[in-house]
Amino acid sequence: MKKSCFLSAILVTLFSCCIHAQAPKKPHIGEIQQMLEKLDVLGTVLYVAAHPDDENTSLITYFANEKHMRTAYLSATRGDGGQNLIGPEIREELGLIRTQELLAARRTDGGQQFFSRANDFGYSKHPDETFTIWDKEKVLADFVWVFRNFRPDVVVTRFTTVPGVTHGHHTASAILAREAFNLSGDPNAYPEQLDYVDPWQPRKIFWNASWWYFRNTGQKMDTTGLTEVNIGKYNPRLGKSYTEISSLSRSMHKSQGFGSTGRRGDAIEYLVQWDGEESDGVFDNFKTGWDRIDGGEEVSFLIQKMKEEFDSSNPSELLPTLLLTRKAIKKIDDDFWKGIKLQEVDALIKAVSGLFVELVAKQNSYVPGDSIEISLEMVNRSSANLKVERVKLNHWIDAFELSSPLSNNKRFNTSLNLKLPGGIPFSTPYWLREEASLGMYTVEDQLQRGKPENDPSLQGNVTISVEGEEIALDIPVVFKRNDPVEGEVYEPIAISPPVMANLSSKVLVFGDGNSKKVDVRVIAGKKNVEGTLSLEAPKGWSINPGTIDYSLKQKGEEHLYSFEITPPKKASDGNISIALSYKGKTYSNGYSTIRYDHIPKQNIYPKASSRVVRLDLEKRGDLIGYIEGAGDAIPENLTQIGYKVEFLGKDDITPENLKKYDAVILGIRALNTVDWLAYKNTELFQYVQEGGTLINQYNTSHRLVTKDIAPYDLKLSRDRVTVEEAPVEILAKQHPAILGPNKITSSDFKNWVQERGLYFPDEWSEEFTPILSSNDPGETPKTGGLLVAQYGEGHYVYSGYSWFRNLPAGVPGAYRLFVNLISLGND
Repeated sequence: MKKSCFLSAILVTLFSCCIHAQAPKKPHIGEIQQMLEKLDVLGTVLYVAAHPDDENTSLITYFANEKHMRTAYLSATRGDGGQNLIGPEIREELGLIRTQELLAARRTDGGQQFFSRANDFGYSKHPDETFTIWDKEKVLADFVWVFRNFRPDVVVTRFTTVPGVTHGHHTASAILAREAFNLSGDPNAYPEQLDYVDPWQPRKIFWNASWWYFRNTGQKMDTTGLTEVNIGKYNPRLGKSYTEISSLSRSMHKSQGFGSTGRRGDAIEYLVQWDGEESDGVFDNFKTGWDRIDGGEEVSFLIQKMKEEFDSSNPSELLPTLLLTRKAIKKIDDDFWKGIKLQEVDALIKAVSGLFVELVAKQNSYVPGDSIEISLEMVNRSSANLKVERVKLNHWIDAFELSSPLSNNKRFNTSLNLKLPGGIPFSTPYWLREEASLGMYTVEDQLQRGKPENDPSLQGNVTISVEGEEIALDIPVVFKRNDPVEGEVYEPIAISPPVMANLSSKVLVFGDGNSKKVDVRVIAGKKNVEGTLSLEAPKGWSINPGTIDYSLKQKGEEHLYSFEITPPKKASDGNISIALSYKGKTYSNGYSTIRYDHIPKQNIYPKASSRVVRLDLEKRGDLIGYIEGAGDAIPENLTQIGYKVEFLGKDDITPENLKKYDAVILGIRALNTVDWLAYKNTELFQYVQEGGTLINQYNTSHRLVTKDIAPYDLKLSRDRVTVEEAPVEILAKQHPAILGPNKITSSDFKNWVQERGLYFPDEWSEEFTPILSSNDPGETPKTGGLLVAQYGEGHYVYSGYSWFRNLPAGVPGAYRLFVNLISLGND
């Protein structure tokens, strides 16, 4: 296969994998007109930034739907290091959510999506720091790979290359985009990629200038000489302006709280050209129609004919001309554009004929070696002469020959029965299959790099004939169910191990040398699984019994098996892993699922293991009241070390009820997300005044439900300490938060993860005592990260330190200090 043919095949795969968990697309008449306009455009735009939600959805919407350009967003990371406003998932699971939110955004605004292997390790203040953690050469290679695959004529960056203005990842993404712009056309750069793709030189690269850049640099934004793009135009075919569509796209970033309200009327975006062919406009001085390639004249003529003859009441009348257009495209020598435009014309043929095609499996998950029945449903909703010829499923050599006519508006149904191959891979996202470093995911397969998600586990190639012309359509196999509330619900097909197991917690913390009963949940991926279950522990830890026999009869059945784990006498940590024997093989996969209404269900089958930590810990108090905020795992972490945790709702916040709690803790961003705290905070302050301890974890100053976040004056800022190894100075050495019950020393700040803390207060009243000081290299000390005030008989604590990351990570010092805060006043 020629490299250019191979490239177009890659692009088809990259695009189709973004829609495999959705209902079949049924374009309305306006969308069909949009598809016809797009068929006439041969231009490509790539937007580049660092994270999910960094992209300018308005520009992407405009380029994709007004200019009809192939438009995509390259995000350097999957946003793994961010915060989560909708649930407890962090790190890799949050990255999976944000990946799917980006794909939902692209389905809304018409773009495509790419990623590099870079891991979002958390906030970075300078690109130099970013590049010490990312492997810059590998990330740059991924950028070049996407440039060569997608072949953008125009590259647009969200951020500048000026350091110190914004997040270091942001600046790094712009630096990488500029370097990739200069390298992607050089055959000497990353020559190993040239086995699959050709060098490609984009024509122009722009910076998408923004008012906040100039605000952050203390400058006034001068738009003189900048390229203007009016993104506020109204599209009557879609019934919305591009700014209205982009707000719907932006609102897909729900985990980041980026719900957006649509705007109407003119809206100007500004572009600054950095390099490439100079011109006044974005697409000036190069061709973006069929005249850019040899042999395109006939195609262009036929498309113009279809535009003129288009009848919205009977779009299927275009079929004869679409078939002529398809034949004309096949004669073109440019394999890249031939592949892209054949895909587009085939989608148009399917749309104007009202053809419905769906492949549905009876179950949502299967195990390698399972028998599977797939139902094919097809309906031709036009008078055209259509016929289904054959269906070929991936992973199988032979096709199902059908050769059945598709009559107008008559359902065609058949069943396809197969047996899954034994070597089909499990459905864990490809970038999570190998162990990652702090800054990079491990993806050895060059052809996987850049893809937003796995290819569909099962996919059919359905060949139809239209007036005698054969056309192949790639149709993912899905699972479909009817929900009594939501109606028709689609899920992707998952390939799972035959048996899986999860320990009761991802981190098992032992505050003393006593043993603990730990449950292991065994889950059947198929019927009638049985074998032995065992745990492998670090040196010095003991587990009893050594093995347990398991037996599960039904698919999806779960059963708890208990082990007693005894820690060593001294401080120790490590990992406990699970081994499950089944039919002569050993499996060590866990199972995790992520369900939110705005994204498809996600299945993960990671290595089944948990971190175990033995630490020396003394605590005071027993009963904790917890007010959930944006979501975190701290209640579970506190239960691990012997506290009883009760969740509190607004009706629980009464002076009489609160008296029983040794401490009340507000979850992360509770003052951003829990509306009733706007009036219940006074009762919490009364609880403190009467002798209670109230611990308030980090919030942002944006969208606080109340300004009265403390009983004394306290002002939040954007101060943060991003270097997790940054030195911590103990300021209040004689304070109870430091003295006990666990004496805190500098060693308690070792091995913290991702960051010290975020959104520290920078102003507070004299009643507060700053306990700690820390700062990133080259910055002034930040002393507002942990503040304690005596209020009446009790203690109010405000802390921006990242307990929500470090307790789930099993960091001993974080536990010791957090327990001290809970113990304030509990003598």
